[in-house]
Amino acid sequence: MKTKDGRVPGERNLIAGMLVDAVGTGMYVPFSLVFFQRITGLPLSTIGAVLTVAGLLAMGSMPVGGWAVDRFGARRVRLTLYLIRGLGFLAFPLGTTLPVFALVATLAAAGAQAFPATQQALIGELAQGEHRDRLMALARSINNAGLGIGGLLAAGLVQLGGDHGFLAVAWLNATTFFVAALFALRIRAPHHPSRPQTGRQRSGYRAVLRDRPYAGLTLANFLIALGYSALSVLLPVYAVNQFDLSAAVAGPLFAVNTALCAFAGVPVGRLGRRFARRTRVAAVGALVFAASFLGYALLGGMPRQGVMTGLVGLLILYTIGELVHSPSAGALSVSAAPAETRGRYLATYQLSWALSQTLAPSLFTGLLEIDGRLPWLVLAASSTAGAIVLLALERRLPAEAVHTAMVGAVPPARGAVTEPKKLSRGRAG
Repeated sequence: MKTKDGRVPGERNLIAGMLVDAVGTGMYVPFSLVFFQRITGLPLSTIGAVLTVAGLLAMGSMPVGGWAVDRFGARRVRLTLYLIRGLGFLAFPLGTTLPVFALVATLAAAGAQAFPATQQALIGELAQGEHRDRLMALARSINNAGLGIGGLLAAGLVQLGGDHGFLAVAWLNATTFFVAALFALRIRAPHHPSRPQTGRQRSGYRAVLRDRPYAGLTLANFLIALGYSALSVLLPVYAVNQFDLSAAVAGPLFAVNTALCAFAGVPVGRLGRRFARRTRVAAVGALVFAASFLGYALLGGMPRQGVMTGLVGLLILYTIGELVHSPSAGALSVSAAPAETRGRYLATYQLSWALSQTLAPSLFTGLLEIDGRLPWLVLAASSTAGAIVLLALERRLPAEAVHTAMVGAVPPARGAVTEPKKLSRGRAG
């Protein structure tokens, strides 16, 4: 049932936890490498290598997290991950030697890697139909707003406190996870009588791997997700090397993207929900992505005085693609997963994000060495291919997943079955 104000049950606490979490993450991310350098005294190259290895090892937590969601429920796993991440950041100041630093970094990375799929699974438990898309759009806006607020807070602390400011940032980030856990405690997810061990659930990840339409959906997301790394990995290097701009140009570009995502995410998501098919909305977002990447590839032919205007204009186009694609793609991945194995399905889907983020730095830098336009052309091709795959899958995915209005807006009352145990794989058209 819905609450009187039209929200789904538990929505306020869900959003509050997201905001607190995002503020803490925003405090940490901009200063992570400098923070580790000050704490450990290790060379930046060593720190980078440790963080890369920790991230790769932590990817193993994703299938474990998916299993735990199916076994214990998304709310409990989300609460546990908040506690793990909070303890990890409390321990970071203790990582003054390489082995301890590596251990703590791996623990923190494992919690972070397993979290997104768990969060999406919880949204899937709380909301159905177009309310899933709405919460996905709202979550992205809240996350970007929190990251911006956290970055400003951290900048002030570091400016005022020096090295002590870095410690304060780590401890405050840990505190935000514990506060978010308190909000998570207040969420009451609907009861799922489908949780008993059915044959399909016992088969575990084998069932996920045999589900070819969902594998195709994961592949499409990998092709499109490469573009999400362009803003942080490719664009700053491209602007500096290709146009001889100052490295400081990355700041305003990030600010434009973050502000647009924070303030325009919900309205754009609402507009997207007017179109009934998530596959088509997500594909349109991917094609807008591709158009922005083609623009960046052609930007080298512009007069120098127009380069900055071109960079910002194309960034706005890029952000529109992000805002259109993200909520529909996220809701599609949740809705296409059977309720009784949703955790495993979403953990598999989340691997497409992790792999794209891992491969992007080496892929982009290697292509840049050949030609500055080449990585943008590759991204345009991969985003277009991802859109084509989404459209091709439309008739093979569950009709309940493709169409936003084919199921109720929120889960039924406690004790009722929230979704069919087996979603129909019939034609969605």
